[in-house]
Amino acid sequence: MKTRVAVLYGGRSGEHEISLRSAKTVIGALDPERYEVVEIFISKEGKWSPRHIVPEPGANADIDVVFPVLHGTFGEDGTVQGLLELADLPYVGPGVLASSLSMDKDAMKRICRERNLPVVDHLTLTRECLDWRIVAARFGYPMFVKPANLGSSVGISKVHNDDELRRALETAASYDRKIVVERAIQGREFECAVLGNETPEASLPCEIFPSRDFYDYEDKYILDKARTQIPADLTAEQTEELRRLAVESYKAVGCEGMARVDFLLEASTGLLYINEINTIPGFTSISMYPRMWDYSGLPLPRLVDRLIQLALERHKARQATRFSL
Repeated sequence: MKTRVAVLYGGRSGEHEISLRSAKTVIGALDPERYEVVEIFISKEGKWSPRHIVPEPGANADIDVVFPVLHGTFGEDGTVQGLLELADLPYVGPGVLASSLSMDKDAMKRICRERNLPVVDHLTLTRECLDWRIVAARFGYPMFVKPANLGSSVGISKVHNDDELRRALETAASYDRKIVVERAIQGREFECAVLGNETPEASLPCEIFPSRDFYDYEDKYILDKARTQIPADLTAEQTEELRRLAVESYKAVGCEGMARVDFLLEASTGLLYINEINTIPGFTSISMYPRMWDYSGLPLPRLVDRLIQLALERHKARQATRFSL
């Protein structure tokens, strides 16, 4: 009997189009001899088609497991994961808390810092209090301004003066009411894929070579000029440290299933910094999460199999939990 996999994609997010491309890749990797795909599309306005998932145990009998391919807001931030928990459905990727913590760049950094994991110094503002002078006094230029809860570099700006800072804060505030500002790290960018539940493993890392001032949305998905290198040109010691930090940050926020951890290597100090944790990484043709696992010996069809297996294993373990007296 085939496993019925509901692939959720689209969504109310600035990363809607990326989700469409990722879902196409995931669906194409599901072996039709083993899986029956149930496609569920969510429009930019939040309309579900052709059906909804009912938040009631046993009400979705035609679904065995859900594969959310929803990047960003209302998909990667714990909201959809909460719906799936209410429906008592197994699903791929981290749970509610890990998704929410990882999505919030401020909260993620605070948790990592509590675990003595290296993160870049940052300042958090809200849409209601965008005082650029506080930021300018805290960091020297250049610096990065980011919406706290978004991915794919949407709404992110690298600023070099007061005018750019004011505009960047307004841009970030249009995407989120919480804004994170960081000092800019001059150096190299890396990514590492993590997979697993209780005993997560890290892939070999890759290095990103942006074609622009930094690896922004256009560089990732439009210009097709950024370069990548797998494995990254690091010493054996640097590679192992990066992989260790990837797993430790994954565990710190409570991730299960999958995540991609992004890093910065500062040129002047040689220090590695954890930049972001992406709990539903891209699965497009250029996305590094599946490419890193492919290089590490786990091709895309087997990777998708493993992610579904991890979702089913976690759900089975959860059935031993008592929810009432």
